[in-house]
Amino acid sequence: MRRSSTNICEISFPALSENESFARMAVSAFVMPGNPTLEELSDIKTAISEAVTNAILHGYNQDGIGKVHMRFEREEDSFTFMVWDEGVGIENVEQAMEPLYTSRPELERSGMGFSFMEAFMDSLAVESEPGKGTKVTMTKSLGTNADASVCDE
Repeated sequence: MRRSSTNICEISFPALSENESFARMAVSAFVMPGNPTLEELSDIKTAISEAVTNAILHGYNQDGIGKVHMRFEREEDSFTFMVWDEGVGIENVEQAMEPLYTSRPELERSGMGFSFMEAFMDSLAVESEPGKGTKVTMTKSLGTNADASVCDE
């Protein structure tokens, strides 16, 4: 009997900047059995980092700390990554996804988070409702660049 190659992992943690590196390590550990190339692994880690950073910086008001939730799914060489918060939400998702747009200009951020996620992943979907939070769903299939170096476990 062949073992299924489906895998799912769910993680929640406080929306603290120090947990952004934890998110990168968690997604790395989840993806490694798929033997990603160095470029694929870097792209995934960057996209997750951007999504988690957005949830931490923009998801919650400054008066309290919420949670960041992540769900990773693997089916063969195809991965789905979800990052969401239950915070303030985004009033205008289309505007928020424009390059250089930021809702917190005082933080001197580049406003390129969604652009990076879109560039590094195969697909990106953003759902948000004011007062209820934001959910980012990204997909990535491994093995689309045959010339790249493969990471060894």
